[in-house]
Amino acid sequence: MTESGWRITLADVVIGDEERQAVDEVLRSGWLSMGPRTEEFERALGAALGTPNVLAVANGTAALHLAAAALELGPGDEVIVPALTFVASAAGIRATGASVVLGDSLSLDDFALDPTEIDRLAGPATRAVVILHYGGYPADVDALLAAAERHGLLVIEDAAHALGATVDGRACGALGDAGTFSFFPNKNMTTGEGGAVVFADEQAAERGRRLRSHEMTTLTWDRHRGHASSYDVLGLGFNYRIDEIRAALGTVQLGRLPQLNETRGALSERYRKRLAASERVAVPSQGGRGRSAYHLATLVADSPELRDELREALRAERIQTSVHYPAISTFTAYAGSRAHVPRAEEIAARSLTLPLHPNLRFEDVDLVCDVVLRATGEA
Repeated sequence: MTESGWRITLADVVIGDEERQAVDEVLRSGWLSMGPRTEEFERALGAALGTPNVLAVANGTAALHLAAAALELGPGDEVIVPALTFVASAAGIRATGASVVLGDSLSLDDFALDPTEIDRLAGPATRAVVILHYGGYPADVDALLAAAERHGLLVIEDAAHALGATVDGRACGALGDAGTFSFFPNKNMTTGEGGAVVFADEQAAERGRRLRSHEMTTLTWDRHRGHASSYDVLGLGFNYRIDEIRAALGTVQLGRLPQLNETRGALSERYRKRLAASERVAVPSQGGRGRSAYHLATLVADSPELRDELREALRAERIQTSVHYPAISTFTAYAGSRAHVPRAEEIAARSLTLPLHPNLRFEDVDLVCDVVLRATGEA
């Protein structure tokens, strides 16, 4: 039993002596704000993703806003955003003054944005599309990129779930004009809070670097080393900097990522096999494209009522669950967004997220599945 009271938690972190040592070295160094360890973390991320233009930032929401701002989206622009994603995917766009237009999912078996939604929704004001690799499973990238190209749209990948996922050997998050990551504690690797932005274009990356730190022309670390004595401010910027503690933690965690993702994959396959024979719940394939990062383990019930019954049965056994996600179209703040997204809303009503993390055991997965199958009358 965990301190939270849950017998099996939805998510958990793997932290060891190497992480503790890395953080202690930062504390002993006396330099805590963004500096050399951030640079090291960005280089390591760039090597993993196959791109040099990586900016570590304060969190995943800051990453989304910074990506949109550096791509110069703003008032009068429209951006197509999946209806089935965390609200930050839309909020990062709206923070620039641009408008959000919600797109539907493919199906109950594949939650990703339907590429034909780009053709349906794109208009004269449309400037960009956000694509999400739901649960760590690559979206239909080739079709989405082709649709975006047909309409001359920028592409922002929300790869918060997908660090380590690939399509034809290409890293998810590094396939569009910008890609964003989150390192929140429930993600495949963590810095506590933290995120990153990847840019395809060096000029956009340079705008992002300035915007990350108040649009200043030099950084505190530069001035500390004597590389600059003053700075100019070129426009309205933000403080989206990560710090050295989190960057050091992230560098160690990144080294663990392949093994952590492999463990997640084995656990995901266990869920899939145990629930395969059920006629009342299904484990969606999520398209089966490329290599997944296995961020979420999701099932789809045959009705909203069964989904709620399953959640209650699991809660009674102190097994934590969640819903990823309520459709953005149902939120008060997005009531004005143009939206006809019946598939996303049905997914939101019938899907349930099960525990998945590297500290989980096969026996834990079996217990979760036993409870599910008893609740469906199939045990």
